[in-house]
Amino acid sequence: MEQRQTLSYRWEDMPKERVTDSLDRRLITGERMMLAHVYLKKGCVVPQHSHENEQLTYILEGALHFWIGEDGSEEVTVRAGEVLVIPSNVLHKAEALEDTLDVDIFSPPRQDWLDKTDDYLRK
Repeated sequence: MEQRQTLSYRWEDMPKERVTDSLDRRLITGERMMLAHVYLKKGCVVPQHSHENEQLTYILEGALHFWIGEDGSEEVTVRAGEVLVIPSNVLHKAEALEDTLDVDIFSPPRQDWLDKTDDYLRK
């Protein structure tokens, strides 16, 4: 069996990317997963989108309100200490109800985030 290198990271050492005036992020990527710290200012809206990646959103501080599905009819607010599971290819939108730090886990990694081709987010 092939040995893979184990790596250790500190969030404060990872570069913080300014995506918009109200959203920043830090990324750590493995072969089959991506871990992101996403910093959203109160009122920040993540426009409706979907992706092939399965997503876990874990709120460390603050709260995000989500609209799930094509018509956004399923609504849920996720607060500090709570986790939302978003299956692959499910449309979703979010708004920060307060300044929020969320941890997003994606499998596989979000190639559009790595390539900075996530235009839906940069509007």
